[in-house]
Amino acid sequence: MVGEPAGAPLLEVRDLTRRFGGLKAVDELCFEVRPGAIHGLIGPNGAGKTTTFNLVSGYYAPSGGRILYEGRDVAGWRTSRLARAGLVRTFQGTTLFHDFSVIDNVRVGCHLGCRAGFLSRVLGADRATERAADERAWETLRFFDLGDLAHETTANLPHGHQRALGMAVALAADPKVLLLDEPFTGMNAEETRRMMGHVRQLRDERGVTIVLVEHDMQAVMGLCDRITVMNFGKKLAEGTPEEVRNDPRVIEAYLGRPSRAA
Repeated sequence: MVGEPAGAPLLEVRDLTRRFGGLKAVDELCFEVRPGAIHGLIGPNGAGKTTTFNLVSGYYAPSGGRILYEGRDVAGWRTSRLARAGLVRTFQGTTLFHDFSVIDNVRVGCHLGCRAGFLSRVLGADRATERAADERAWETLRFFDLGDLAHETTANLPHGHQRALGMAVALAADPKVLLLDEPFTGMNAEETRRMMGHVRQLRDERGVTIVLVEHDMQAVMGLCDRITVMNFGKKLAEGTPEEVRNDPRVIEAYLGRPSRAA
């Protein structure tokens, strides 16, 4: 883990609100993510973390507030437009094509940023673009140590490899900001350690800014430069891992109010 990154925010959430009927799932939430950060978004079940991801990544439109990406208000943008702009999101469950090979899944990710149209591909006008995408797919697989499994059917992969493949598909889209939704879910200790290494590499070697929702507090505390804590849709606390770990409000939200001594 490195010190908190400096510079203007790459991603900024201002007074973000989402209502479902009379329920405010996200309630005037504010936080910002600096370039090159690994930023955690945590909170108890039902705190509004995944809804926030759905808003930032374009799956829901906000009821109020702003989402600034590279200084532009992108609230309400379609997910495909956000992906082309470099804001890419993974999901709690794998969203892979399980009947495809591993390499074909990554090729799908490559085409999120591919400008080649259908007709031009049929006519062969964009073969150079296709070759570049194919090279990127293979290079991405090697980055995640999946090169030897390139032609394996995705359904046959163990859970940890499927999670890594999901990140490979997202990386193939050439993100500037990668939203990771519970990347360590269902992993054993060794798989988690390996995946944490990949997340660090994404930031340190590729310059990708990371925002992650995760329940594994050991992973969050070991990876993140800064953490935003949500509870009941609102921001409860924010700071470095050490500050958040020792914040009485966070301890109470996770563990309940401590009983008073008699």
